[in-house]
Amino acid sequence: QVQLVESGGGLVQPGGSLRLSCAASGSLLSMGWYRQAPGKQRELVATITVGGYTNYADSVKGRFTISRDNAKNTVYLQMNILKPEDTAVYYCRAQNWALAVYWGQGTQVTVSS
Repeated sequence: QVQLVESGGGLVQPGGSLRLSCAASGSLLSMGWYRQAPGKQRELVATITVGGYTNYADSVKGRFTISRDNAKNTVYLQMNILKPEDTAVYYCRAQNWALAVYWGQGTQVTVSS
């Protein structure tokens, strides 16, 4: 069983930055971030494979950067130029080598003046 521990959410003004972290209890094939705003479905934000291949939602391209430290089994999401529409609960998602999927507990990101 893989456990994911997220940190780094909070309140930030529009145009500001936050960095999310997600530490996993084991080695994983891919890791990523999804988000869910009130009344909306959970959506992909960004993913990264163990080899470093990345994928981003169009809405965050150029503003968010995903990275990972394989030695620490940790994935990061650097979020810059944050907008009110980025407000959501952000969930870490991981997939192991057997393709089982795991989710973190979620961390709130609020962008507001």
